[in-house]
Amino acid sequence: MASSWKIGAAACGLIVAAALGSAQAADYTLNINTALTTDDPLYKGLESLKASVEARSQGRMAIRLFPGSQLGKDEDVLEQARAGAANAVVVDGGRLAVFVKDFGVLSAPYLTSGYADVRKVVTSPMFDEMSARLAKSARLQVLSFNWWQGERHLLTNKPVKTPADLAGVRMRTPGAPVWMETIRAMGATPTPMAWADVYSALQTQVIDAVEAQVPAAYGSRLYEVTKVMTKTGHFNLITGVVTSAAWFEKLPPDLREMLKEETLKAGDVASHGTEAAIADLETKMKAAGMTVAEVDTAPFVAATAGVYAKIGYADLKTKIDAIVDK
Repeated sequence: MASSWKIGAAACGLIVAAALGSAQAADYTLNINTALTTDDPLYKGLESLKASVEARSQGRMAIRLFPGSQLGKDEDVLEQARAGAANAVVVDGGRLAVFVKDFGVLSAPYLTSGYADVRKVVTSPMFDEMSARLAKSARLQVLSFNWWQGERHLLTNKPVKTPADLAGVRMRTPGAPVWMETIRAMGATPTPMAWADVYSALQTQVIDAVEAQVPAAYGSRLYEVTKVMTKTGHFNLITGVVTSAAWFEKLPPDLREMLKEETLKAGDVASHGTEAAIADLETKMKAAGMTVAEVDTAPFVAATAGVYAKIGYADLKTKIDAIVDK
């Protein structure tokens, strides 16, 4: 028995050593952080990215994934990347707007409808120019920005039919100005907070409501602490994988090109996976006791229409409409 145990332990040690050796054999390693859980459809896209990059680079590049914000809040990981760390984060345009204001328009209300339209925007020359400015001024490199997480809806403990029903409601939303202004225009009181704190904040009534996309709401079990999901679709949540420009520029040209190409492909995998999963996730939330309510979005569209001018995005909205209409 002792001899058998020793053989098993030796075999286990060889496996661990081989795994470590494989990781160390890579010339370059990129750590990717996301607030999402491993069962989110978007995470499946990250797993696809890891597999494709490691295969196509023939082991020269390794990808390590960190779900549940294991490397820190999005803002913290962005700062790590700006400092040159080989870290990336799946992040929305609103958080990038503090560096290049135009990115905030991607998080503006009722910008486009569905993935196909928003993909046109984030693969356009206009977006490439924005990304170049981000790399130059903030030292942040966009790998691709076609990671669609779905439309965001309201999760509350009371029915909501019009913006008036949100009066006095403390609603969690990311702290970027365009998000805050939109939620305020919709009638609620915006309350910035880290995503990881939302469940407990709802449970303890620190906040009354949250707005989120279906996969994130389901993955974080928000149906346990809210009663109604009202399908306002006020934000079409498009995100991107953003890393350190300094780290990226040190890569050999072939790896730079490969990484961007594979991140774009994986973004499509993630986004189409999200599209396919939403109806099933809504059904599961209903089965758990949540009311999923359709609503006339016209009052919400009207209430938020002034956000573009107020934040300074009126001209950008016109350019985006032209891109989508092509």
